[in-house]
Amino acid sequence: MVQSKGQAEGTDRIIRRKLSDQVLDRLRAMIRSGELQAGDAMPSERALMDRFGVGRPAVREALQALHQQGLISISHGERTRVQPIDAATVLARSDDVARMLLDLVPANRQHLKEARTMFELGLVRLAAEHATAADVAALRAAVEAQRAQMGGDPVPFIEADMAFHARIAAISGNPIITAASQAMLRWLFEYHTALLHWSGREAVTLADHGAIVDAIEARDAEGAVQAMRDHLNRSRNALAPMDQDRAPPPARTQPK
Repeated sequence: MVQSKGQAEGTDRIIRRKLSDQVLDRLRAMIRSGELQAGDAMPSERALMDRFGVGRPAVREALQALHQQGLISISHGERTRVQPIDAATVLARSDDVARMLLDLVPANRQHLKEARTMFELGLVRLAAEHATAADVAALRAAVEAQRAQMGGDPVPFIEADMAFHARIAAISGNPIITAASQAMLRWLFEYHTALLHWSGREAVTLADHGAIVDAIEARDAEGAVQAMRDHLNRSRNALAPMDQDRAPPPARTQPK
């Protein structure tokens, strides 16, 4: 296919990038290479200006971009430092965008539930196959911690619920899977706090959690999967009305 003169000129055109973008690329490369590691103080603005041959505005704009991406911390009166980078930190920075996605496209709440079900069923199977006695004890303690929150403010009950499911995910030993599971719990559970606190609903949740732990302790993978599936199905059916007519979300919770 023969390009027109205009098309050829457009293809060959050289785009000049902002200096701050180039500085940003260099700084990210320094972090990726390990030249700058978590906890390290960033070089001063003057040192970066001299190293890259740019002015202060380009350096400051690049540093602000790094800060917004969660790669460095900028605090008044303190040295700017490189932040630890892990899966939980990266996904936590997506919380606000994820909530907006769930608000703007309500169908995505159902998609999220489906994704969470796939995660939970796989995770509980792994837990049944690999849980240690200490893991089982921790799960039992999580159930009792949730039981202690019955009859009061629903937020602590929900936090304890999230902690139980997060503990199952942690048995996988995979930090990315664990972080993804916790992120889905955060995004989903804030829509359901009010409904989960129906009279008697807490008792059903606790009974379900107890059955899941029993199956994990018995190393009954199929039983654990079925117990988790039954639990999620009951929760999904109980929470369905909120997806049609949802009140403004309650205070956000974080897994403990």
